[in-house]
Amino acid sequence: MNKLPTPTYKDVAEAHQRILPYLNKTPVLTSRTINALTGAQFYFKCENFQRMGAFKFRGAMNALSQFTAEQRKNGVVTFSSGNHAQAIALSAKLLGIPATIIMPEDAPKAKMVATKGYGGRVITYNRYTEAREDIGQQLAQKEGLTLIPPYDNPHIIAGQGTAAKELFDEVGELDMLFVPLGGGGLLSGSLLSTNALSSNCKIFGVEPIAGNDGQQSLRKGEIIHIDTPKTIADGAQTQHLGNYTFEIIRHYVSDILTATDEELISTMQFYAQRMKMIVEPTGCLSLAAACQFGDKLKGKKIGIIISGGNVDIAQYGRFLAQ
Repeated sequence: MNKLPTPTYKDVAEAHQRILPYLNKTPVLTSRTINALTGAQFYFKCENFQRMGAFKFRGAMNALSQFTAEQRKNGVVTFSSGNHAQAIALSAKLLGIPATIIMPEDAPKAKMVATKGYGGRVITYNRYTEAREDIGQQLAQKEGLTLIPPYDNPHIIAGQGTAAKELFDEVGELDMLFVPLGGGGLLSGSLLSTNALSSNCKIFGVEPIAGNDGQQSLRKGEIIHIDTPKTIADGAQTQHLGNYTFEIIRHYVSDILTATDEELISTMQFYAQRMKMIVEPTGCLSLAAACQFGDKLKGKKIGIIISGGNVDIAQYGRFLAQ
C-alpha cells in the first residue's frame, strides 16, 4: 500500500465539503463566568454535541467516504478505546459498510454499548498486555478489511481539522487555541486550520499529566513511547503520537501542556454547573490547561475545543460528587 502524503489545509477544506451533509452543526458557546474570571473572551467549540458525541465522527466519515467499492464491500477494521470506535461504527452504518472494532475490555461501558448499537462487531483485548495494532493488522490481512487507525491517517486528520475550521469561520481569528491531545489527530488537524485561518494564534495541545508522551516527544524531537497511562481521560490513554500527527505537531504547535485528573474533575464540574453540559474527562483537558494561564489571558480571544461528551453516567455522577 502506497503511503499517503501528509495532509494540508486544502485537504481539510475538501473534507469539510465532503462530510458537511452528515455533520451536526455544533455550537460555539460563551461563558460570562469564565470571561469575568479571566478578563478574556472564551469561545467553546462543543464537539460533545457532534453525532455520536465527539469530534471523531468527522475523521471517520471523511475516511470511509473515500473507500472504493471493493473496500466498502469487504469492510473496515479499527481499534479504539471508545469515541473513534463509535465514529467508525456509525459512519460505516450510514454508508453501508461492515465494521469491526477492536476495543479494550475495560473501555467505558457506555462507549462499548453505543458501538455495538451502531452495528459494529466488537472484539475486546487487554490494553495492558496486548497490542491493538497487531490485532488490527492480523484481522485486516485475514479478512481483507481496510484498517483505519484512530489518528495516524491523513483522511482522519483532515476530517478532524474541520472542527477548528468551523470555529474560525464563526468567530474569526483567535489569540490562543487549546486542544485535547491523545494520538494527535484533533491537534494536528486543528494546527492545519489554524495555520491557514489564524496564523498568529498560539495553539496548545493538552494531555493528561500521567500520559505526557506528546510533551516528551516535542521536547526530545522524536516520538516517545510510554506505557498505557492511568488517567480518567480514557480518550487520551494513547502510548505515542503517530508519524503523520507528530510531523505536523512539531512544525506548528506552540507547546504541549498537561492537566491533572483533579483539574479535569474540577473542569467537568464547571461545565455541568455553569454551562449545563456533560463533558467527558478528555474533553476537559483544553479548559483545564487554559485556566493555568491566569492573568496572561486578559484581553485575549481564547478558543477551547471540547472534544466529546461520552462518559459512563454512573461514573460521571461520582466525578461530580467529588
